[in-house]
Amino acid sequence: MKILDNLLNSISTNLNNNAFCIDNRFYTYKELLQKISNIRAVIKTSVNEDETAVGLITNDDIETYASIIALWFEGKAYVPINPEFPIERNINIIDQASLRSILDSSNKKVINSYNSILTKNLSNTENNLFPAKISNDTLAYIFFTSGTTGIPKGVPINFGNLSAFIEAHGSLDYTITKEDRCLQMFELTFDLSVVSYLVPLLKGACVYTIPKNEIKYSYIFQLMEDYNLTYALMVPSILQYLRPYFDEINCPSMKYSLFCGEALPLDITEEWSKCVPNATIVNVYGPTECTIYCTEYTYKRNAENKNRNGILTIGKEMLNTSTIIVDKNNNEVKVGEQGELCLSGLQLTTGYWNNEDKNREVFFYKKHKGKKTRFYRTGDLCCAEKDGNILYIGRIDFQAKIQGFRVELSEIEFHVKTTLNKINAVALAVSNNNKNSEIGLVLESDTFDTKKLLDNLKSKLPNYMIPTQVRFLNTFPLNTNGKTDRNKLKELFNSIKAA
Repeated sequence: MKILDNLLNSISTNLNNNAFCIDNRFYTYKELLQKISNIRAVIKTSVNEDETAVGLITNDDIETYASIIALWFEGKAYVPINPEFPIERNINIIDQASLRSILDSSNKKVINSYNSILTKNLSNTENNLFPAKISNDTLAYIFFTSGTTGIPKGVPINFGNLSAFIEAHGSLDYTITKEDRCLQMFELTFDLSVVSYLVPLLKGACVYTIPKNEIKYSYIFQLMEDYNLTYALMVPSILQYLRPYFDEINCPSMKYSLFCGEALPLDITEEWSKCVPNATIVNVYGPTECTIYCTEYTYKRNAENKNRNGILTIGKEMLNTSTIIVDKNNNEVKVGEQGELCLSGLQLTTGYWNNEDKNREVFFYKKHKGKKTRFYRTGDLCCAEKDGNILYIGRIDFQAKIQGFRVELSEIEFHVKTTLNKINAVALAVSNNNKNSEIGLVLESDTFDTKKLLDNLKSKLPNYMIPTQVRFLNTFPLNTNGKTDRNKLKELFNSIKAA
């Protein structure tokens, strides 16, 4: 699939349609084309030909999105840099990617000592939309994700990977047209942003973004109501924030409501389905390393949905991806047995950027369907059913060893949420005064007497799985991607008022 040619065709045939709505201002495809052309002109004069990747300050404006397409049309990858992140982290990313030039739409340089190219007030040039020749191996972007050592690790995705994703996404038969209005809620350093702007632009649709200075969940609510959005990809944590307003939300215009990035609880999905009565609701799954997402499950209205511990299945592999579930020795486990989900296929990255130690740790080769195949370890504990649906159990590193027993924290969370009805909960492995591990529980609620809750848990769970420390927090913290920040909860655990 030729992404850039299709993007060229979409822009040139939809010049009078709206391409973006940013902070309640609309920009047409014609305006987008002019911005792309202006930025391409400055790239040609200010960026050396041998620079395969260019930094991009992730502002929420038309110039930033135009910069992505301008770089692609020049055959270059973008490396997103969040100006709100610590400068030390950003410098580390710049150095790892060997960046020399950075595109920035702010009025002043955010990061000094580099070739910062300001894109906000460029003079108009002759339109230039025809893309440079690229191959499947040409880099499209490098996203730097959190590393266990504290050093961000780079995930390079090439146009072959991205094309395979667009083809797989297209095979799901989501009918998106130039009439559609599509949500883009993600920070541009999070790879779910890519599908949120790219798929609509390929169809001539309009992309609605979330300004950085707005409260994300309330602004999403506003966009849905004011503009009758028809397509939305969100992280499940957003639903927890919208839940108090479910009775007010009625979005009959929504055609597709997708979720990715976290486990999707079945109960809140059922409630949400009433807010979007005409929408196809889909749970999709995938790590950055396998280009955005690669499995999907369509929620069934008024029918039984596959789940484990109240968490909706992540479904079956999409086109261009193969999945297996293995034990510690990379042997495939039997149907119904737990193991680590591993992925292969055309969407799989070539490997972490200049990080051979990490590559050796998470990529491996195995004979699969008669040929030697390269797989990626996701770190996700799963099991497969006979029909091929994959049940997500939790992160392998979310498991805890308590009194010698291996505990799935998601199982505790399921029973807590079932008992409390609509109160969000996170179970954590914490240390007691004797430095032994025990279960801590954080509840998104005002303080209340937990005796009834704990008594109910004791009737369902063995003693070693009963929380011994309970804390309360009115609002769970989210990270920049909109996910519940479990690390922040753990940091705050000792400072939150105990029950």
